[in-house]
Amino acid sequence: MVNYYTLENGHAQLIEEPAPTVFWVDLINPSVEERRLVEDYFAVELFTRQESEEIESSSRYVETEDEIGVNMNFLFQTGDFFCNSPVSFILKNKALFTQRSMEFRTFSEVLQKLRALRPNDGNDVFLAIMATRIDFDADFIEHITAKINTISTHLAAGQDTDRDLLLKIAALQTATITIRENIIEKQRILSSLLRSRLAPKDEETDITIMIKDVDSLLDHASFNFERLEFLQNTFLGLVGIEQNRVIKIFTVVTVMFLPPTLIGAIYGMNFDVMPELRLRFGYPLALFMMVLSSALTLFLFRLKKWL
Repeated sequence: MVNYYTLENGHAQLIEEPAPTVFWVDLINPSVEERRLVEDYFAVELFTRQESEEIESSSRYVETEDEIGVNMNFLFQTGDFFCNSPVSFILKNKALFTQRSMEFRTFSEVLQKLRALRPNDGNDVFLAIMATRIDFDADFIEHITAKINTISTHLAAGQDTDRDLLLKIAALQTATITIRENIIEKQRILSSLLRSRLAPKDEETDITIMIKDVDSLLDHASFNFERLEFLQNTFLGLVGIEQNRVIKIFTVVTVMFLPPTLIGAIYGMNFDVMPELRLRFGYPLALFMMVLSSALTLFLFRLKKWL
């Protein structure tokens, strides 16, 4: 599918066929025929799927004499996980060409904003998309921060020290890394755009502001990752303390039963000559000695504050 947008009285209007007044061409899973039509009519070479997914810095931002090509990943959330989907941009002759494989709320919100922004050309649309994506990145970071606060509260209350909590922390670390990589990508693209000779001079202020916003988001993402590492270490520390407590209890119980075991072993020997063998109160005496030895051992542990 291909959407063509043209300006009429300063407002973006959707049309069905390409025209000289088109300032934004939005391609969503286009067919081969649709791609060929756009390339032939506007004399532009669109990115292939392979080119849009390459990770080299030289492939993320490409600038020639008359056009700027940008490949970036758009984050989208599926449950508790964040995934990337490649989106490509080409700026040529003040027209914007966007290529994507799925619908994003970013584009629908930008279309709504265009009714109020009254754009002049495709450069304004591209900057509006970048600004909207930065806002979404901020929302993602706020979402991660809220989950971190919940986990921190549970740990402070001594709750949820099980395997599931550790998996939640690991999932949040992965999400934070994904978000951070996505923000760094925007930082590089905006920095390159700011140095570009093709970028309009009157947009330098907007680009500079977005770069500052991106820097701020990077700081927040780094802080969240540090908090997650701290929570992970705290969790492992609590698990270690709990394991030590259990081992300590087993050790104390084992030591408490050593003296009674020794007494039982002594009087369980089958020798003919044993002084207490025919003692009338021998059996109760042996039991009393077992209980007394266990009690003395427990008292000694309490006295040494080992319990």
